[in-house]
Amino acid sequence: MNLCIGFLELNSIAKGVEAADRILKTAETELIFAKAGCPGKYYILFSGEVAAVTSSLEAGKEMGGAHVVDSVVIPSVHPMVISAINQAVEPVPVNALGVMEFFSVTASVWAADAAVKAAEVDLMDVRLGTGIGGKSFVILSGDVAAVHEAVEAGCRTAAESGLLVSQVVIPNPKAAVFNSLL
Repeated sequence: MNLCIGFLELNSIAKGVEAADRILKTAETELIFAKAGCPGKYYILFSGEVAAVTSSLEAGKEMGGAHVVDSVVIPSVHPMVISAINQAVEPVPVNALGVMEFFSVTASVWAADAAVKAAEVDLMDVRLGTGIGGKSFVILSGDVAAVHEAVEAGCRTAAESGLLVSQVVIPNPKAAVFNSLL
C-alpha cells in the first residue's frame, strides 16, 4: 500500500496542538507524531488516504492561520522517509555522503522523499529541527553519482522557495565523520 503523509509546521506550540486536534477530527487520518521543536515550533506528521490527508491538512492550516510556516502532502511517500525521520535506519557501507540543510523542517521531509525517488541511495536520517535552531537536515549515502543526483533532486524545490541553506556531497567520507552523524 502507498502511504500518503501530511506534514504541517507551525511557529506556535499552542496553535500546533490545536491544529493537530483539528487534523485528526477532520478526516480519518493517523497521527505519526506531533511535537514541539526549536525554536518554539510545532511539527505534525500524519498519514491516511490522499483525500483524507489533503482535507485534514487544509483544516490544520486554517486552524494554524498566520502561525503556519510550511506544509506538504506527499501522496506516495517513500518508506525510507518515515524510517529516517524515526532514526530507525541501519548504517550501511558508504561510498559517498550527501547532506541537505534547510531553514524549514517541512522542506527536509519533501526533499528526502524527492531524493530517494530520484536515485538509488540510502536515506540515513531526516533531522527535524530539535536542538538546531529550527533548521533541518537530511543525510543520505550511496554511490557518488547517485548521491549527487539525489541531492540535486532533493534540493530543487527548496532552492526555488529560498528554504535551502546548503548542500554537500562528500566522496569517500572518513569513518569518523560518518559515525559522528549516527
